[in-house]
Amino acid sequence: MKAPQQLFDNNRAWVDGIKAKDPGFFANLAKRQTPEYLWIGCSDSRVPATRVVDLPPGEMFVHRNIANVVAHTDLNSLSVIQYAVAALKVKHIIVCGHYGCGGVAASQEDADHGLIDNWLHHIKDVARLNEAQLQGLEGADRINRLCELNVIEQVRNVCNTPPVKNAWANGAGLAVHGLIYDLKTGVLKDLDISVAGLPESV
Repeated sequence: MKAPQQLFDNNRAWVDGIKAKDPGFFANLAKRQTPEYLWIGCSDSRVPATRVVDLPPGEMFVHRNIANVVAHTDLNSLSVIQYAVAALKVKHIIVCGHYGCGGVAASQEDADHGLIDNWLHHIKDVARLNEAQLQGLEGADRINRLCELNVIEQVRNVCNTPPVKNAWANGAGLAVHGLIYDLKTGVLKDLDISVAGLPESV
C-alpha cells in the first residue's frame, strides 16, 4: 500500500504556491534554521503550531506531545529544549495548551487507558497540587481550568531544566511563556506567566 496520494497533491500545491510568491524560498530555507521560538504544545491535530500563529517554515522549532507535558524524566522533550536553547539560541520558549484537551480530561477519569496512564500521572499530580483552585468546579469548567494550571506547571518545569537554567546563568536573553488556545474561537490567550531569568522560586 502506498502513502495517500492526497498528501502528495497537497504538498505540490503548497510548494507551487510558495514558489510563485518567492522562487528562492526553499533554497534559502535549506541553508539553515534560525527560529526565535520553541513551541511546546499538545499533539492534538486541531492545534497546528505554526498555523495558529501564522508563521512560515523555519520560524518556529516545535515539540508536541500528549497534553504539552515537560517531565524531568522525558529525554525527548529535554533534548529538544537543549538543542533549541544551546544550538538554535531561541529567544522564547512557549508552552501552549488548549481548552478541552483530551489528555487532561483522561487524566481525571477513573478508567484504564493503557500505557498512556503513565504519562497522564504528570497531569494527575498537577490536579493534586492545585486542588484548592479546582474545588467546586465541575465538568468542562474543571477540565479547562486544569488545562490552564497544567500549562503553568509545565512553564515551571521548563524553567527548571538544566539547559534553561544554564542559559540564564550565562546571561542568555531567553524567556519562557505560558499560553492557551481556544479551539472554539481560534484565539490564543496569555496566561500571564512569563519568566525571563533565574527566579528564586518558579
